[in-house]
Amino acid sequence: MKLKIGLYFGSFNPIHIGHLAIANYMAEYSDLDQIWFVVSPQNPFKQKSSLLSDYHRLELVNRSIEAYPKLKASNIEFGLPKPSYTIDTLTYLKEKYSEYDFSLIMGSDNLKNFEKWKNYELILQEHDLYVYPRPGFKDKEVELNGTVHLVNAPLMEISSSFIREAIKEKKDIPYFMPEAAYNYLKEMHFYER
Repeated sequence: MKLKIGLYFGSFNPIHIGHLAIANYMAEYSDLDQIWFVVSPQNPFKQKSSLLSDYHRLELVNRSIEAYPKLKASNIEFGLPKPSYTIDTLTYLKEKYSEYDFSLIMGSDNLKNFEKWKNYELILQEHDLYVYPRPGFKDKEVELNGTVHLVNAPLMEISSSFIREAIKEKKDIPYFMPEAAYNYLKEMHFYER
């Protein structure tokens, strides 16, 4: 039987306890065997000064999850053509890791626009979606065919933008991120300007 891998895509700019709580919940309360944090590369068409380089964000993820074997960091999209489309990443992963069965993890806010994704029908046909609640989401908004699992994970209202803004304002917020990641962020003076 194939291992079930949940792919949790994001910029993780930076990763925070909300991301980790969702991933931890998925690893323990769903039928997924592992959760892979797929760090999305910087979009070359959207230069944002607040976005850390790909490898710094990957390093923050790695430092955050090193003690929990069910979570993995993935830089798989760094070497794929830009812009990255989820269907292309899924196709590549399926070819490279045929021993795994890949599913998507997403917030309910992303599900609302899912029909606009490239080849969304194919994604639904070939992959399960695990949807966790986001503020303002109602279950009845889910009107997609396919294997969509609404997961009763805790509602997380913390955001990466909140952390970036707090650091810029010289706030000390060590409990919003894993200690190793927060220490790296402080050591490198990320988001301070």
